[in-house]
Amino acid sequence: MRRVRARDTSCELALRRALHARGLRYRLRIDLPGRPDVVFVAARVAVFVDGCFWHGCPEHCRRPASNRDYWRAKIERNMARDARVTRELSAAGWRVVRLWEHEVGASPARCAARVEGIVRRRLRPRMPP
Repeated sequence: MRRVRARDTSCELALRRALHARGLRYRLRIDLPGRPDVVFVAARVAVFVDGCFWHGCPEHCRRPASNRDYWRAKIERNMARDARVTRELSAAGWRVVRLWEHEVGASPARCAARVEGIVRRRLRPRMPP
């Protein structure tokens, strides 16, 4: 597990390139719960690119045949932590966007468009009632 990258994975880099190409500027490594991969501070949007294996993707998570109990518990803890982080950020007024590794790998542009829509809507000035 020592070789598993914690940041700047190929999917994260592809998403960041696609966001930058759309004219979106973001911050990295902001000290927020869960350490989001991409942060839009003004819009209060935190983006996570969750690896299919480590975060228990319902479509692609295949647990190893050996040491099954360890991996089941490990992935379940990761999923519980993800849910807790999402709740904490949401309670603090942040919009959390979670993208699966396979989604970003298949179409970084589509994922960037989704994030862009959320960011732009949150930056739009609100009209008083």
